[in-house]
Amino acid sequence: MEAPIYLKGNARKGPTFREAILIHAIARLALNPVFKNIQASWTKLGHEGVKACLNAGVNDIGGTLMNETITRAAGAAHGQETSPEEMEGIIRSAGRLPRQRATNYGVVPEVQRQKSFGAAVLSEPTYTSAKRYDRDKTKKEPLVRPGLIPEEILSSAEII
Repeated sequence: MEAPIYLKGNARKGPTFREAILIHAIARLALNPVFKNIQASWTKLGHEGVKACLNAGVNDIGGTLMNETITRAAGAAHGQETSPEEMEGIIRSAGRLPRQRATNYGVVPEVQRQKSFGAAVLSEPTYTSAKRYDRDKTKKEPLVRPGLIPEEILSSAEII
């Protein structure tokens, strides 16, 4: 509900929980066999939402994220962090067997899978204002790319 298009009054709040589950189920039916993997976003739907999607045809709940800000900036309450341990718990609670995958859906060696467990909990991110990095407007230096303007023109150019 913090997305600019919603704040301008040009969009509704978003899909209902039921609509989100239905669109994932329809994706499984309509896109099979061309797309073999349908992913639900735990950052958008939360843990209960992806669990419901796993029972509606989804076979991927995405990956771990660290300090996810895009979804949260748009007003979602989910998305900061879900550990591999939590993900496996969600999957098992939906009656499924978890399988960690590589980006290309390949098999992850067990040694690599084990390394993904036991990470420290993330702390809340610190955001720095972009204004801190604004150019100093008191300087009267022209903005030029070296090599594009001959030096003699540059030295005689009026600086605004």
